Amino acid sequence: MNLRKKNRGHSAEVHTSAMNDIMFFLLLFFLIASTVTNPNVIKLVLPKSSSGQSVSKKTITVSVTKELKYYVDKKEIAVADLQPTLANYKKLATELTIVLYVDKTVAIQDVVQVMDVAQKLNIKLVLATEPKG
Repeated sequence: MNLRKKNRGHSAEVHTSAMNDIMFFLLLFFLIASTVTNPNVIKLVLPKSSSGQSVSKKTITVSVTKELKYYVDKKEIAVADLQPTLANYKKLATELTIVLYVDKTVAIQDVVQVMDVAQKLNIKLVLATEPKG
């Protein structure tokens, strides 16, 4: 007399191959999304240019909003404090480049003010634009 039950090939299995694919796509999405977004950027509408270049040396950003607020590396400063602030950055790095972000509605005189300060301090200045498209 055989009292043992016969195992008829039934076993409990969990197939996780679909979950691996989902996790891979979620990871890929978040990696791409994190490199594209930059939450510490001042919102500006930049003018467009077809001959844009990237800058690879030591750079600082100077931003001018449409309300004529001036920012140096995301810190708001007064227009009168622009030259001393940039002079301090010039002391820290010999080959310094200013990347100037200006809203396209700002008058050209306000842009020339920043350019004059950069010229006096002998700092290279690059105007940031958006690509045409």
